[in-house]
Amino acid sequence: MPRPHPFGTRAARAAYIDRRLAELYPETPVPLRHADAYTLLVAVVLSAQCTDARVNQVTPRLWGLAATPEAMSKVPAAAIEDIIRPCGLAPQKARAIAGLSRVLVERHAGRVPDRFADLEALPGVGHKTASVVMAQAFGEPAFPVDTHIHRLAQRWRLTSGRSVEQTERDLKGLFPRTHWNRLHLRLIFYGREHCTAWGCDGTRCELCRALFPGRRRPVVTRK
Repeated sequence: MPRPHPFGTRAARAAYIDRRLAELYPETPVPLRHADAYTLLVAVVLSAQCTDARVNQVTPRLWGLAATPEAMSKVPAAAIEDIIRPCGLAPQKARAIAGLSRVLVERHAGRVPDRFADLEALPGVGHKTASVVMAQAFGEPAFPVDTHIHRLAQRWRLTSGRSVEQTERDLKGLFPRTHWNRLHLRLIFYGREHCTAWGCDGTRCELCRALFPGRRRPVVTRK
C-alpha cells in the first residue's frame, strides 16, 4: 500500500513552507527604502506596477523635494509627476501623492493613521497598500498579497486563486497570525528569486519540487 504524501494537505504544505522560508530568509528587510510611515506610504503607492528597485532610485529625489505631508501638500502635482515618471502611471500616482498628503494634513494632523479604514480612505490607497503600511510601519498583522504571493499560493495549492482577496483569506487561515508580516516578505523574496513567473512553472524550484515531487505538468495560475 503506498505511503501517503507528507504534504498531501494544505496545512502540511503551509507548515513546511513557513519553516523552510524562515530558514532561507532569517532576515526580512523591507524592500522599499523609507524613513517613516509617510515615506513608506508614498513608496508603496509608487510601487504599483513598478519594481521596488526603480522606486528606490526615484524616491531620494522626491524626498529632496518634500518628505512630509505638510511639504508635499504644497508641491504641484506636475512637479511630483516629473520626478516619479520612471515609475510609470505618473499622472495618477502624482495626483494620489498630492491628494493623500493634503488629506493627512487636513484630517490627521499630518500623521499617517494606523487604522485600515482611515488608510483606505486616502486617495490612491487600496487594501493592499494599506496592508503593507499597517504591517511594516505599525507592526499590525496583515498579509498583503502581491502578484508573487498570488502566484506561489496557487502553485503550492494553498488557494484556489479565484481572486487576490480569496488568496489573502486562505493564507491568513493557514499561517499563524504572528507570522504574517515576516512571511509575506519571505514569500515575495522567494517568488522574485526562485519561483518566478517565467523561471519556474510549478515543477522546477526547490519548494515546488519538494511539495509536489510527482508533478510533471506546468501549473497555469490565475492573474
